Amino acid sequence: MVLLSIADNFIRRPVLTTVCTLLILLVGGVAIPNLPIERLPELAPVQIQVSANYTGADAATVETTVTNVLEREINGVEGMDYLTSNSTNTGQSTINVIFQPGRDKDIAQVNVQNKVAAAQALLPPEVNQLGVTVEAQSPSILLVYRFFTDDDRYDALFLHNYADQFLLDEIRRLRGVGSAQ
Repeated sequence: MVLLSIADNFIRRPVLTTVCTLLILLVGGVAIPNLPIERLPELAPVQIQVSANYTGADAATVETTVTNVLEREINGVEGMDYLTSNSTNTGQSTINVIFQPGRDKDIAQVNVQNKVAAAQALLPPEVNQLGVTVEAQSPSILLVYRFFTDDDRYDALFLHNYADQFLLDEIRRLRGVGSAQ
């Protein structure tokens, strides 16, 4: 009954309805920028990428001797949602482990690293010699920087080498950066 009378008042008084709507929008507009970032939910799932190289091997060999071995060990890591893998004819094996949203990225990376360390005894010596990397990834590109000069003193190759030598490591060390290239 009470809800019906409230709705009835809003129907009969359109000015009151408009004022209340604008008041709610104003309060929301003031409140949203003041919300702390920690309170916002983590929308993107945590993604950990495992990469290995088996120089000289074709895709089928990489799949059976590297990718399948790592997948069997990584599968079932705590908090994992699913995983995808890719083996190429250049000897590259890439496994993406996707975790449930809200999972701590650092803990997920350590758990995957421990599973990879347990599987290294089963990998070919060439793969262990080159190393298996475990990196946290972001499923989307959040920020892109582009370097250029206003004049033609420096070409694209110089700028690429400069960024690679002086900036890339610094960017990778920043908190929250999954990868930079």
